[in-house]
Amino acid sequence: MGVINCTPDSFHKASRSEEIDISLNIVEQMIEDGADWIDIGGESTRPGAKETSIKEEISRTIPLIQEIQKKFPNVAISIDTRRHEVARRAIDAGAILINDVSGLRDPEMFELVISSGVGVCIMHMQGEPNNMQKSPQYSNVAQEVSSVLLTTARELVRRGHPIDQICLDPGIGFGKTLEHNMELLRNSKSFRGKEGFRILWGVSRKSMFRDLLGREETNDRLAGTLGVAAYAQSEGIDILRVHDVAEHVDIAKTIAKLEER
Repeated sequence: MGVINCTPDSFHKASRSEEIDISLNIVEQMIEDGADWIDIGGESTRPGAKETSIKEEISRTIPLIQEIQKKFPNVAISIDTRRHEVARRAIDAGAILINDVSGLRDPEMFELVISSGVGVCIMHMQGEPNNMQKSPQYSNVAQEVSSVLLTTARELVRRGHPIDQICLDPGIGFGKTLEHNMELLRNSKSFRGKEGFRILWGVSRKSMFRDLLGREETNDRLAGTLGVAAYAQSEGIDILRVHDVAEHVDIAKTIAKLEER
């Protein structure tokens, strides 16, 4: 899943793209490099981020989704939003998955998923973007995060939403310390539940690599990111949300070839 941030303030500067023509060129390259999904976001949810108005988020994302749908009709589009108003407009424009960092906390977003039958990624976030990294606390992070995600996913299924239209994201860096993040990555199987829900990881160039490797600049965090990608492949993670599609496809192909018997 390739990332397009239609924002002026997302944490990785190279991922920001506020002009449609430039964004379309990036999308085309990501597709050529092997992306199955393009994830469009119009609000930065990095730690400490300020909230964007719904109107601004719509103006940043919907025209781009419409253009991608016209130019690349076979690529799967997801909308990275926690607002049901934005998600509804995105679905109408051609998005087929809602990537909600707030984990469907908004009852209207939950109902939109049910009524539309659209795919959904339920992510875990402790707190809100403006305060989530202020001393996050857990007794058992893997158990607590998986419990929250599975409860929401199972309620969707109970209401008739198809299991294969649901994936779960532990929310690396969203209200977690480095130790919390590592524990979540080590315990990926606990998130599948007995139902076998799909799992998405979004670790690309995040601050965990600053804390783990001392890489302050996001431009210096690709090697660490690819290390997690290799581990993700061994864990059977279903979707990786990344800034660098070509490099991730290369490492995936290499590992797959080595595993041939």
